[in-house]
Amino acid sequence: MLAKALLPELWTEILVPVCAVVGIVFSLFQWYVVSCVKLTADRSDSEDGKNGHGDYLIEEEEGVNDQSVVAKCAEIQTAISQGATSFLFTEYKYVGVFMVFFAAIIFLFLGSVEGFSTKSQPCTYDKSKTCKPALATAVFSTISFVLGAVTSVLSGFLGMKIATYANARTTLEARRGVGKAFIVAFRSGAVMGFLLAANGLLVLYITINLFKIYYGDDWEGLFESITGYGLGGSSMALFGRVGGGIYTKAADVGADLVGKVERNIPEDDPRNPAVIADNVGDNVGDIAGMGSDLFGSYAESSCAALVVASISSFGINHDFTAMLFPLLISSMGILVCLITTLFATDISEIKAVKEIEPALKNQLIISTVIMTVGIALVSWIGLPSSFTIFNFGTQKVVKNWELFLCVAVGLWAGLIIGFVTEYYTSNAYSPVQDVADSCRTGAATNVIFGLALGYKSVIIPIFAIAVSIFVSFSFAAMYGVAVAALGMLSTIATGLAIDAYGPISDNAGGIAEMAGMSHRIRERTDALDAAGNTTAAIGKGFAIGSAALVSLALFGAFVSRAGIQTVDVLTPKVVIGLLVGAMLPYWFSAMTMKSVGSAALKMVEEVRRQFNTIPGLMEGTAKPDYATCVKISTDASIKEMIPPGCLVMLTPLIVGFFFGVETLSGVLAGSLISGVQIAISASNTGGAWDNAKKYIEAGASEHARSLGPKGSEPHKAAVIGDTIGDPLKDTSGPSLNILIKLMAVESLVFAPFFATHGGFLFRIFS
Repeated sequence: MLAKALLPELWTEILVPVCAVVGIVFSLFQWYVVSCVKLTADRSDSEDGKNGHGDYLIEEEEGVNDQSVVAKCAEIQTAISQGATSFLFTEYKYVGVFMVFFAAIIFLFLGSVEGFSTKSQPCTYDKSKTCKPALATAVFSTISFVLGAVTSVLSGFLGMKIATYANARTTLEARRGVGKAFIVAFRSGAVMGFLLAANGLLVLYITINLFKIYYGDDWEGLFESITGYGLGGSSMALFGRVGGGIYTKAADVGADLVGKVERNIPEDDPRNPAVIADNVGDNVGDIAGMGSDLFGSYAESSCAALVVASISSFGINHDFTAMLFPLLISSMGILVCLITTLFATDISEIKAVKEIEPALKNQLIISTVIMTVGIALVSWIGLPSSFTIFNFGTQKVVKNWELFLCVAVGLWAGLIIGFVTEYYTSNAYSPVQDVADSCRTGAATNVIFGLALGYKSVIIPIFAIAVSIFVSFSFAAMYGVAVAALGMLSTIATGLAIDAYGPISDNAGGIAEMAGMSHRIRERTDALDAAGNTTAAIGKGFAIGSAALVSLALFGAFVSRAGIQTVDVLTPKVVIGLLVGAMLPYWFSAMTMKSVGSAALKMVEEVRRQFNTIPGLMEGTAKPDYATCVKISTDASIKEMIPPGCLVMLTPLIVGFFFGVETLSGVLAGSLISGVQIAISASNTGGAWDNAKKYIEAGASEHARSLGPKGSEPHKAAVIGDTIGDPLKDTSGPSLNILIKLMAVESLVFAPFFATHGGFLFRIFS
């Protein structure tokens, strides 16, 4: 019998929910602070406190005192909020039908493993013990699937609500200085980050404890049924990401091509009929989609770690504290991110535009450094000094400091991926400046340079992922890989705050333009937006890197559960799986890219029609029909999200049932290997083209001014590059990381069924 963890079980039972509640309370406090910025035309609120009469007099010229501007901002914000809410409700109706249908499939498939028997059965990994019937796993997996799905949907929806609540408030604060606007946008992002991290942790913790009432000492069955939580989270994220991505990019491409290139009017000009749809898209794609996506990653990495732990010494000896090590990491993460957030909002204040990007980057560095200490503490008190980890049939002896290194290597690999992504997508560095420079000779060279940049940007992140896999697997087998993924996601609250900050700033800029605010205010919101663009790329880098580790850990758990001894690449069953798996990300990307293209086509035709048929639209004397454009985006994205979603959800079921677990293991490995590469290159190519365009528009350096101004030939070439990059960086790229995770977690949930009934075709022909 090995030693137990230092932290008593009772303390663990108290600490995890307390940390989750602290996260929720902190996010509500941030929400309250943001709500203090009033959207009513009342002067008194901004005259007291430290921003008193001095500010009021100085900023008179900025229209702080202009009541009509405030009213206009409130009106635009309402339109964006209503558009986003109605889209999400429509999307969730369709997704709800899918959820019920898929829950039934989980129940039927898993229940049929033992012929719906209610008798106890020998355990999978230790035949001398008896475990609960397969029917129980079917019931509880279905329940945890629904819980994961609902939590994922809720995460996305709350994030969208907060973002649409904060966008106009950020615009109004920009009149009083760039620092004030930054704090509102960042606090709003933090609301989403902390709500999501805390909700995900709390629901998982409560689910484990409730399931434990039935399962008792059968931890193997308990944690196997918990894997449904990860599947629910990711399946909703897939539809959120694909649907939201198609919506936002159809509107964006339509607005840019007709507005900027053909009509030569500025971005977010109120005369452009697609402008509201474009701003709605930022919220449903980048906020609701991203929220669900990262929640899915968090849920899956926790589930992968718990499944492996349940058949290791933690589960065998019923050491509950060590068993909940993944949840303790997440609890520590919430506290660390809380301290980190205070650095941005309360400790240091932003005075100038050039301080925005460093402040956001410092968030990542501070949270990583403090989290390293936090992980060391959790590893010391939450783990026995020595224990064994299940490693494909054998038990491997591991020390607690080795597990600390596994989590830390994931955490630091995340930071490296983040900074490499930033280097390749920020217009402060030479890669993006080279892409901007290539616009001198037209759109073709811009596209060539952008593609090359994307492919090149894959190199270092792949090495970072490879090193973290090697280190973590060497120390603690597949459990090590799962906790490395958790390490990368441990600072999820800060990561999401930075990520949500981008679309909020983007919306704020759009509202400033539509409300007719002065050029200086638009410059401030543009500076916030440019920094947000880079941080959004960093967020996508994190999501993709963690997805690679998560899906590998799930793959390991699947291979163990399905009873595969080795995955032999030389057998034809596995080779065909590898080839098909590597092809799937291309098929999926083709579907999503074409969906954006066809939706954008309808949008372009509608915007052209309005410009040509509504008299006085270009002169600004008539209002465009925004609602039709919003409807086009909504209808197109709902219709187009179904085929890619079915491709991802049905592939593991078809392959597992007809071809068996060996071929399925090949498919999972193939899709992981090719999916990660395409996802990184697509996201970074799109991000680089976007920031190359912004570099020319801002004209901040001598070089940038030589390429501008807006409307010049190089600028038009940059807009075309940006438009091509839009579906890459916001639809195909981010959705691919869900593809690789979702197929792996689905295979794990259905592993008992595939192990019993799989390989139907091979059995017929053998």
